[in-house]
Amino acid sequence: MRGIIKTGPGPGLEYRDDLPIPEINQDEILMKVRCSSICGTDIGIYDWNDWSRRRIHTFPRVIGHETTGEIVKIGKNVKDRFVGQRVSCESHIWDGTCPHCLAGNRHICANMSLFGIMQDGAFAEYAKTRADCSYVLDDAISDEQGCIYEPMGSGVHGVEEAEVKGKTVLVAGCGAIGLTVVAACHVFGARRIIACDLFDEKLEAARAMGADIVINSSRENLTERVLGLTDGLGVEAAIDVTGSPTSLNSSLKSVMAGGRLVSVGLPGEPVTMNMTEDLFYRQIRLSGICGRKIWSTWEHFTEVMKDPIYDMSRVIGGQFALEDFEKGFAAMRSGVPGKMFLYP
Repeated sequence: MRGIIKTGPGPGLEYRDDLPIPEINQDEILMKVRCSSICGTDIGIYDWNDWSRRRIHTFPRVIGHETTGEIVKIGKNVKDRFVGQRVSCESHIWDGTCPHCLAGNRHICANMSLFGIMQDGAFAEYAKTRADCSYVLDDAISDEQGCIYEPMGSGVHGVEEAEVKGKTVLVAGCGAIGLTVVAACHVFGARRIIACDLFDEKLEAARAMGADIVINSSRENLTERVLGLTDGLGVEAAIDVTGSPTSLNSSLKSVMAGGRLVSVGLPGEPVTMNMTEDLFYRQIRLSGICGRKIWSTWEHFTEVMKDPIYDMSRVIGGQFALEDFEKGFAAMRSGVPGKMFLYP
């Protein structure tokens, strides 16, 4: 089997053509991978950052966790998956017994394992996962759309958390996930959508995805502009997809008293806020997002992808053969917009 592996601690990944096809247990499925997409997490694994070092302890490890595959084999205990079905995979592998799982919050399981990180993943010809961690794809959903449930689902989860219906919403950051957030806000009934980014081409895409107003925050003071657009009150909800401390603070200051700020993007450094003045005294609700609600977010994202407003061509950044993965990684590092897809 061909695949991309982390051979040991340290920077780099390796393409191999002599890997064994995974053996499944009685609760698992084996899928023939149709395509996978590269995540920023995969870049971190390549570079061997602190996050990766804390989670990957077994080598070699097949990486990749955003994928679509066709089931080719099922374990004997699997009753609701069938050979021939196309599936995507939830990367958060829950145990089902911890207090969070029992409370219905499987996406924040206390004993979480991670597909493509702590377990072998999908940058290969074949991959396996527990059957109940797979999501059967609608025939109307393309293979590429199936790949992006995992990454874009975090953005849709942010829209769920913000409860956008009837609200004026600020979306900060208009990369692939941010564009999905804009479209989801439109689909789920936001009254007015304000989108901001540093690049005009991304803002044009955001307008096509449903944004009513776009702001280039490299040229304008975001908070001043938002307050001007909202009679000095601010937006009822802001969804930050950047993880930038500057953006988070600007978004927080742009939220009206009693509103909410939802943080989807992961900050790469500690964030300093004036919490007394900007958060407490204005009673802002601040939420962090971890993954996707299982499986409600997936169903909601299906609604978004089936809506005419969602233009998948704006999400695809590049398409590469599996053996050319270095080109896909390089494209991501260079800032090419959109997701990079790998095909075995």
